[in-house]
Amino acid sequence: MNKPLDLEAILAGGNDETSEPKTDYQTGFAAVIGRPNVGKSTIMNELLGQKLSITSHKPQTTRHRIHGIYTTAKHQIIYVDTPGMHLGGEKSINDYMNRTANSAFADVDVILFVVEAGRWNKEDEAVAKKLEGIETPVVVLMNKIDNYKNKEDLFPFMQIVSENVQMDMLIPISAYKKSGLDLIKKEVLKYIPRQAKIFPEEYITDRSQRFLTSEIIREKLMRTLGEEVPYGATVEIEQFKFDEEEGRWFINALILVERKGQKQIVIGKKGALIKEMGSQARKDLITLLDGRVHLELWVKVKANWSDDARALASLGYDDNYSS
Repeated sequence: MNKPLDLEAILAGGNDETSEPKTDYQTGFAAVIGRPNVGKSTIMNELLGQKLSITSHKPQTTRHRIHGIYTTAKHQIIYVDTPGMHLGGEKSINDYMNRTANSAFADVDVILFVVEAGRWNKEDEAVAKKLEGIETPVVVLMNKIDNYKNKEDLFPFMQIVSENVQMDMLIPISAYKKSGLDLIKKEVLKYIPRQAKIFPEEYITDRSQRFLTSEIIREKLMRTLGEEVPYGATVEIEQFKFDEEEGRWFINALILVERKGQKQIVIGKKGALIKEMGSQARKDLITLLDGRVHLELWVKVKANWSDDARALASLGYDDNYSS
């Protein structure tokens, strides 16, 4: 599967062996995989042209598999965003995230393996090992090339990747600078079969508004607290309803933490932090739900939820999700 790479041509945007895609309609799946914090969710959001997956600088922000649906008059590509494949972490939630990421390999037409330019570690190596021997085409996306002024400095790293990954193509990109995105779409279409669309053209995901609401709140939790965010924190939606008379959504959400000391961290001094989370979340929810939103956030201690399989399932960490 490995073939010699023309590194100079790749960095110049060349090495394109594609013929023009068929004019018949194309529909298929592209899995976005990689270790934590390499920019998978940001890349998917940019490919979709809108925000769907939550992002933050905190590793393992993505905990669920999310389908992002990109539909045009000629094709429908379903991008599968996954949690970062990681080593260590022995809790049930770590096992769930790795299972979810591994499941993305099944029944997809192409795999987009995201790596960070200049950084290859044991977790990247572990992902590469999982790709050995599979028949699904693999395209490596070398993200964050904007960190390098002299692109020739990337040659040694690209050589390391080409020696360790069974791949069909390597594309240098910068999700931050929005460069290389058209090359990704063009490459993906080489592997997408000709068939009718799977989802109605107005769909952007197969996840529910309730699920996306909980994800938006969790994103604001992670962004507001930064490095102080407790790893064992999640969001549970208790109330999610639209009041026809008032023309407003009423949403009550619990932020769950595992220890009493974490509760005050989330609330902040005189409630300042949780108020800020609510304010930021409400702005995004107004856009998501296309209407006025009344949001109430509460913090509750639920000891050891991240290592309790039954608790995980009740909170939506389910391999066979329906929400």
